[in-house]
Amino acid sequence: MSADTTQDRISLHPHARRVRVWDGDTLIADSTRAVELRERGYPPRQYLPESDVHMAHLVHSANVTHCPFKGDAIYFSVTAHPDIAWQYANPLADMAAIADRLAFDDRALDVRVEKA
Repeated sequence: MSADTTQDRISLHPHARRVRVWDGDTLIADSTRAVELRERGYPPRQYLPESDVHMAHLVHSANVTHCPFKGDAIYFSVTAHPDIAWQYANPLADMAAIADRLAFDDRALDVRVEKA
């Protein structure tokens, strides 16, 4: 049996559908330049360019985690929700397309992806 590799478990899908992220009535992000990351065993995540995120609404967290398939993630919080956004500033080579992009926890925030 072969070892699980990034290519076996993660795929990246750039798209131009509008993605908006809301914290209640506050718009956190608005982008038409998302990369959808699909990872086996997890829901799809929209990675948005940092330039499309209203970073003033986020506070950098001290939390850092490591994924053997993506690299080290740093986290961001909003007032009512700790660690609801994450970013791989220096992802592993196979994940270069998500560098400097943020993904959001759709259990805490309203992540809306327009239909194609």
